[in-house]
Amino acid sequence: MIKAGIVGGTGYTGIELLRLLHNHPEVEVVAISSRSLNGKRADSVFPSLVGHSDLVFSLPDDNDLYKCDVVFFATPHGVAMESARGFINKGIRVIDLGADFRISDSKEWSKWYAMEHTEAQLLSTAVYGLPEHNREAVKNAQLVANPGCYPTAVQLALKPLIANKLVDLSNIIADCKSGVSGAGRGANQAALLCEAGESFKAYAVSGHRHYPEIKQELEATAGAKVGLTFIPHLVPMIRGIFATIYVDLIDQNTNIRPYYEKVYSSERFVKILSDGEYPETRSVKSSNYCQISWQKIPNSNKLVVMSAIDNLVKGASGQAIQNMNIMFGFDEALGLNQIGMLP
Repeated sequence: MIKAGIVGGTGYTGIELLRLLHNHPEVEVVAISSRSLNGKRADSVFPSLVGHSDLVFSLPDDNDLYKCDVVFFATPHGVAMESARGFINKGIRVIDLGADFRISDSKEWSKWYAMEHTEAQLLSTAVYGLPEHNREAVKNAQLVANPGCYPTAVQLALKPLIANKLVDLSNIIADCKSGVSGAGRGANQAALLCEAGESFKAYAVSGHRHYPEIKQELEATAGAKVGLTFIPHLVPMIRGIFATIYVDLIDQNTNIRPYYEKVYSSERFVKILSDGEYPETRSVKSSNYCQISWQKIPNSNKLVVMSAIDNLVKGASGQAIQNMNIMFGFDEALGLNQIGMLP
């Protein structure tokens, strides 16, 4: 049994962590922090926890956090890089669900997040936590950068193609949609029901902060530059990411399936669908699964790859727990066996 703490427990990813960890047989959550809710019981803020948790929100410097084996940061960018070193110096392992350690170049990070990265040295030790493609490095990591939701959906769909040099790297288009929970729990006019309901829009078309993360990881797989167009959209649903990705096959007669099956056939959380079946966000809702399928466009070398995840689980808290399981030698699926909810 290990002890876990959550820094930033008032957002959707923080409360999702608490929900999932509550059912983990090898984890006890002993501390959860929030400056704004310090002293309040978690179940008074989140009634779904009534009868399940007696945790009380504390300040981020609470001593109970330093008694943990692992600390999760479910915080806005800039927070983890200011505090992670204090935990790591005490031998506590850190999993950051924010963006602070995802981009390996501190100057590039600063350009996209409009603030100085103050932990370039710590950044160089961070392990990018996409388990299906970086499992061995995660095992021994002290600091894991949990991938973003869009990057998770896009990378799981593309890496088998890129690793096997099956597609033209110069023109990859990732057309992605997200539910409103991806905007977070804070007050945000664009996320109001009257603004987001019965509507569909693109946003951050000139450049989304997940773009450099996706590009960095795809180029690491390719060992070459990648020409990527990434356009996110907001759709009127609460949970879910759906990525529709357009690539050009080098050989239009390539049989794609064996390449995906070789990579993912033994993976617990990536499911390759049968020919003619396409993912749906509802099929992975509230689960840690990713569903992938593809469709060749007749009489062309164009391939459309589709990927669906729950942005709060496989795209955030569930993947963080998957990384934790790997780090502590637990069964990778422990606490994460929930099947997608229907309807």
